[in-house]
Order: sequence, then structure tokens, then C-alpha cells
Amino acid sequence: MATTTRSVEESCIAAKRASRELAGASSAEKDAALAAVVRLLGERTGEILEANAADLADERAVGLTEALRDRLTLSEDRVAAMAEGVRAVASLEDPIGEELERKTLSGGLDLRKLRVPLGVVAVVYEARPNVTIDCAALTIKSGNAIVLRGSSYAERSNGALATVVREALVEVGLPEDAVLLVGGGREDLVELATQEGNVDLLIPRGGEGLKNALKDVAKVPVIYAAAGNCHVYVHAEADLEMARKIAYNAKVQRPGVCNAAETLLVDAAVAADFLPGVLADLRAAGVELVGDERVRELAGEVEVGPAIEADWSTEYLDLKMTVGVVDSLEEAVDHVNHHGTTHSEAIVTSSDEASDRFTAGVDAAVVYTNASTRFTDGFEFGMGAEIGNSTQKLHARGPIGLRELTTYKYVVRGDGQVRG
Repeated sequence: MATTTRSVEESCIAAKRASRELAGASSAEKDAALAAVVRLLGERTGEILEANAADLADERAVGLTEALRDRLTLSEDRVAAMAEGVRAVASLEDPIGEELERKTLSGGLDLRKLRVPLGVVAVVYEARPNVTIDCAALTIKSGNAIVLRGSSYAERSNGALATVVREALVEVGLPEDAVLLVGGGREDLVELATQEGNVDLLIPRGGEGLKNALKDVAKVPVIYAAAGNCHVYVHAEADLEMARKIAYNAKVQRPGVCNAAETLLVDAAVAADFLPGVLADLRAAGVELVGDERVRELAGEVEVGPAIEADWSTEYLDLKMTVGVVDSLEEAVDHVNHHGTTHSEAIVTSSDEASDRFTAGVDAAVVYTNASTRFTDGFEFGMGAEIGNSTQKLHARGPIGLRELTTYKYVVRGDGQVRG
């Protein structure tokens, strides 16, 4: 088991020491560590699945929804997908040392702006053990140490995966404390969020409850990879068969993740033609539907419950969807901006003008035209993996990949200049 017996503070101090060593590692050394992770994932698949089965059987996982159990569950294919993600990260260009700017100042000083690691990144996450591997791969490649805090009900799975990464680091001569897994309860979470000087960035991956808990106590910089209350809006000029396919995929393909759609908005001009079919599709897939009065009137034999005000702002992470009829694109944009979480939003339309208005008007990290919201993902975006999906605007927005885990420093070279 890789969960450390050190205190949170001791773990963060150890990670800080390791980060200084890892920051000086070559691209070849970091890529060798990632190659070792890939190999060990293959060799240890049986052990990883055994640990995961124990987590699923534990009483701490008994009360989880089916969607959350799906997020927790590993299989040979999912372990293989983790390994493929690590390979993809390894294949990316190393961002460290990249020259962002260079100029000669008036006194002859040579000034360069270079990309450098952040230092120690802490990630708090729920349910999905693959996050352990994704985050570790990204921080190793970007020269950062990482402190991981997963859910208690995924403790064995996360421990088995973190052990793989730590062994890979040792195998190639890099510090094993560049990847540390901590456990504990709320008090330990508070301690992690207050590690000024030891933690350079905290990324919580979870719902609004986790976000609000950290807002009250955090003393280290935080990027919130928070809730995804995502929408699909079917415009009056949409291809309705395309819209039907996109709405279904955005909700059903994997409902327990943050880029799944929670609300379907349909323009009144096409609602009568579109809603009966798509509602039947969704209901047949086991989706519980709630909607406004116009939706319920057009639902035919499909059961649609009445939506209450809270439904429009809820991230279900499950097979439930809220459906509404709007009278214009402007009303759709206003609805999304009022109820959304600035994660991912989609419009289905054949009108370039409507697409441009929606894209300009909606405040979100990712805005789609004629595509499912399910594509908001670091792997899909060519980042190899992601450490989270930022719904903020400063430093990073959208999928957090290698470059989002860096900062920069100015390096200035002179030949004796002094300032007069």
C-alpha cells in the first residue's frame, strides 16, 4: 500500500524536496520513468484489479450510486487505457525549458522568459482511480512533484496504482517522493489546503461541496476542477437527427462524469418535432426525465416529471436529465449563463450566425457546435491526459495538461551592467 504513514505536513515537505530534484531531470529520464509505469501497469494488472475488487466490496462503497460505482470500477481495458494515456503523455514535447520570449534590453542585457515547473501540486479527487495515474504522469513529465488525496472508498486501488508509479521512479533513479498518496479525513484535507511554502498549487476534482469546503480554508493557490452542469441547446435551425444523436450521447454515454450533459434545452420552433423522439430514446436508456410544462405537454407517452427550480442547477452525475423549452437563442444563452458551471456547453445548429452568437455569449471553458460535450477531456484534446478541468479563468481554463502545470521565470545575462 502506497498511502504514506507520514503526516500531511511531512508528506508535503518530502514532496517539496523531491520536486527540486525532479525539476532538474532531463526529458529522457522523465520519459524513462513513464515507460516504466507503462510496463509495470501491464505486469501488475492482476494485483490492481484485485485491489479494486476489494474496494468495490468494502462497506464504504456500498452506498455509492451506479454511476459512481462505474467511476470506481477498473477492468483490464481500463488499466490498458491508463497505460495508453501514459504513453501519450510521454510522447508529448517536454514543456520545461521552453523559451517563451527573448530580447536584448537597452543596456545590453540578454533577457529570456523560460517555462519552469510549478513545484508541488496537490490533487484531491473522488472515485476514479485512473486519476492517480493520469495526474502522476502529467506531473512527472512537467517536472512537478504531486501529493494525491483520493476517496477513502478507492484507497486500495489508488494505493496499488501509486505504488506502481513510485517503483517506476526509483527504477530510473528519480525520487520516489515525487509521487505521494495521503489519506485521512476532513482535518487532513484542511491541513493540505494550508501548506503554504510546501504546496504550490491545489487542484480539487469534485462537486460544489468540496469546492465550498476548500474556499473557506485554503491558503495555497487553488484551481477548481469543479462541477459540470453542462447543457445541449437544440437551435431552431438544427438538424434534428444530429441533435437527437448528440443529446443522447452527451447524457448516456457515461453519465457519471463532469462533461456529461445534465440539461437539454430545445427551441420552441422545433420542440414538437424533436422532443417525442429524443425523450423516448433517453427514457429507453434508463434516464429519469424532469421538465417544464411545455416539455411535459409534448412528451406524449414518455414519463417526464415536473422540474423544480433546483433541478436546473444540479449536476446529477447519474441517469437523470432536466429538459426545457426556450423561445430564442438569447433565452438559451441567458439560461446557460445563469445555471451553468462554466464547464462545457453545446449548440446544435446549421446556422453559422447562431453558432457564433452562442459561442460569443456563453461563458464556459469549452463551447461546442454540433458535437457532444463528452469531448471535453485532456486525452481527446491531444494533451495525453488531464489533471482536471478548470472552470476558472486565471492561469488555466478547460483541461489542465502539461503546460497548465508550469509557470515561468526570467533569466537575464549581462556582462557587468549596473543600474545608474
